[in-house]
Amino acid sequence: MSVNRAPLTVIGLGPMGQAMVRRYLDSGHEVTVWNRTPSRAEGLVAAGAIRAATATEAIAANELVLLSLTDYPAMYDILGDAGQALAGRIVVNLSSDTPEETRKAATWLTERGAELLVGGVMVPATLVGSAAASVFYSGPRRVFEEQEDTLRVIGKPDFRGEDHALAQLYYQAQLDVFLTALAAVLHGFALMASAGVSAETFAPYVTDNVNSLAMYLPETVRNLASGQHPGELANTFMMGATAAHVVGASEAAGLDTALPKAVLSLYRRAIDAGYGRDRWTALYEVITKGRRRSAGDTRN
Repeated sequence: MSVNRAPLTVIGLGPMGQAMVRRYLDSGHEVTVWNRTPSRAEGLVAAGAIRAATATEAIAANELVLLSLTDYPAMYDILGDAGQALAGRIVVNLSSDTPEETRKAATWLTERGAELLVGGVMVPATLVGSAAASVFYSGPRRVFEEQEDTLRVIGKPDFRGEDHALAQLYYQAQLDVFLTALAAVLHGFALMASAGVSAETFAPYVTDNVNSLAMYLPETVRNLASGQHPGELANTFMMGATAAHVVGASEAAGLDTALPKAVLSLYRRAIDAGYGRDRWTALYEVITKGRRRSAGDTRN
């Protein structure tokens, strides 16, 4: 069976872009590169990449153009002067931005004769192309299927649908969980450090805590699907009291309290909306601004 080693262009040579180029070169692809700071291409050129003099030249070189930029405004800045070079191109934008900006970008590219595939890379640069790497994609299914073999080089492709915003939503939702959890981990370490407990000492307990979160997911999914939040074991009154204690401990330790106060705010608003005797998953109703009950209604 023949192996698809189609040539491609990569624009944006930060750590993620460089990692992608090296994976493609290692896989036998011809890769044209361009970056605003030309020096970032030097090591890649030495490894076999082709340096384009301009972004327009890089776009014109290949049908498939991968963007690894900070955000979507950077795409407009770089591709805005490409003119006819964009016609017939497949632009895979792996940059992060809002879902709405993603949809606008799809229209912008369509008007210039190009097609957009949106991507969200779910690993750091060091893991690009590894067995652990996966990438969310959304956009025209036909385009995705045509390019799937080439895209597979940088990570397992996970196509989420034809709405261009879907890959961004999956990506941002994952980072919503990830970034909040990382911040909470740091806050927990800081709370223990206020009592002279080292990060090394506390780390095993944090590890157990983080690993235990997965066991809550099946019941959480059931509650969200049903809209019911039975709270016999861990109701919002009880969890909210604990959230208040975390804030108090943080204040006593002289720590920044923005994160625990944000969590406490969710619990208090859920209680005010009548979810005090419901399970903590009722916070979802506050987050989504969903159904409301009077504070006196304690139905589960």
